[in-house]
Amino acid sequence: MAATEVVSARLADLRRRLAEGLVIPAHPLALTPERKLDEQRQRALTRYYTAAGAGGLAVGVHTTQFAIRAVGLLQPVLELAAETARERDRAPLLIAGVCGHTKQAVAEAELAAGLGYNAGLLSLSGLDELGNDDLLLHCRAIADVIPLFGFYLQPAVGGRVLDVDFWRRFVSLETVVGIKVAPFSRYRTFDVVRAVLEEGREEHVILYTGNDDSIVIDLISRYRLEGREAHIVGGLLGQWAVGTARAVELLAKTNAWRSAESIPAEVLTLSQEVTDLNAAVFDAANDFAGCIAGIHEVLRRQGLLAGTWCLDPRERLSTGQLEEIDRVEQAYPHLCDDDYVRSHLDDWLR
Repeated sequence: MAATEVVSARLADLRRRLAEGLVIPAHPLALTPERKLDEQRQRALTRYYTAAGAGGLAVGVHTTQFAIRAVGLLQPVLELAAETARERDRAPLLIAGVCGHTKQAVAEAELAAGLGYNAGLLSLSGLDELGNDDLLLHCRAIADVIPLFGFYLQPAVGGRVLDVDFWRRFVSLETVVGIKVAPFSRYRTFDVVRAVLEEGREEHVILYTGNDDSIVIDLISRYRLEGREAHIVGGLLGQWAVGTARAVELLAKTNAWRSAESIPAEVLTLSQEVTDLNAAVFDAANDFAGCIAGIHEVLRRQGLLAGTWCLDPRERLSTGQLEEIDRVEQAYPHLCDDDYVRSHLDDWLR
């Protein structure tokens, strides 16, 4: 088989797996009190996600802390996740965070591809000075190295506004396989869907939600435009770094609901419960300042992490956030994995 045919076959297989609709947690970083990598607990997290039924892992992304690059942890963290994930008979898809200006982003893509990662989640944060033409040149350079998963990150946590013209041109790149839609805006979410449909790329660019404030609504919605239809089929979410087994159940339900002739009223209640839970964990009340620490706190309570330490000591739980996490865990036990984690923790920490 010619090299181009091999590449085409791999892209087709990757798209098929993504189109199944997967739970893809954004992988946190396990640290010791000295803020060094805790390899035992890092592996335990990966085992938790794969055992819970996650179909993919996103590593080296915002939830993993972008600062891993500055302290030489990007490669070790990517290697640990890939090695541990392959303990499973059917390893999850591996998606590596890729960021920075073109030279850095290409180098990160080459590292990920060399470690067997299936795609790169491309962050465009920090590139505010680039217009669409230069942004697309940047994207093409990385797309030549690894299949691309686009990322529309909300401006409140470092993203930038990206217009429909950008997304039309982005989805037309041959090796773009998916987009994490996470602008936390219904208007901007539809800009991405519109671009995919107007370019006729709905079979090639698989849509995943990153809108933690609207997970259920995204997953049950059907988008139609000029006779074409697209769905957001799964989630690549920091929120799904906790409650992962429950997230797998939730995704199965939303897929069934989206296909049904009518959607039960309980879906709207569930949607608000998931959003309320996320608001506490992600610290929405304080513009998401404690979002990573909030994820860590849930995992600490379950025994998967030893503490809530972040690489930057200034990243910590906000005032009142602990109480909010207490509240939502008591209110929504059906969205939490406490019992599930407790029954498997010793095995994952082996």
